[in-house]
Amino acid sequence: MFSNNGFIIFLTLLIALMASITPMPLSVDAFRPDWVLIVLVYWCLALPNKINIFTAWVMGFILDVLLGSVLGVHACAMALSVYIVVVNFQKIRNFSVWQQALIIGVLSAQYHLVVFWLQRFLSDVVFLPNYLYPVITTIVLWPWVFLLLRRVRRHFRIE
Repeated sequence: MFSNNGFIIFLTLLIALMASITPMPLSVDAFRPDWVLIVLVYWCLALPNKINIFTAWVMGFILDVLLGSVLGVHACAMALSVYIVVVNFQKIRNFSVWQQALIIGVLSAQYHLVVFWLQRFLSDVVFLPNYLYPVITTIVLWPWVFLLLRRVRRHFRIE
C-alpha cells in the first residue's frame, strides 16, 4: 500500500521532529536524544538513494524553525553528519548494532560540536558539558530505534 511512495519515511521523520520538541522536565531535558539524527541515519543506511544530504538539510532547517535557533545552524550540522553516513554507508552497514551505536555516538558528538561552533561564531555562546549529554542517550537508544525502524521498513516493504 505505502511501499514506494515514502509516506512511512515521512511519517517517521515527522514523529522524530515531534519528539525533538516535546516538553520534558528540566532535569531530563539535557539528555534529550537526537531523534531526527537517529531516524535520518537509519534511513540513510537503509535507503541511501532516497534519503540523502538534501533531506538532512531540510530536516535540519525545519528543526531550526521549531527550536527557534538561527536558521541554518542545525541544517548545516545535520547535512554534515548525514554526509559522513552516506559516504560510508556500506562500511557502517557491516558493523554490529552496538558498533553502529558507537559510530552514531561519534556522529552525535560531531553534530553537537558543529552546532556549538556555529552558534559561537554567530552569537556569544559558552561551551558547557551539557551540550554532549544527548550523545549518551543517543548511543543507548540506537539499537532500539534501529530494530523498530527495520521492523517498520520490512512490514511496509519499503525499498
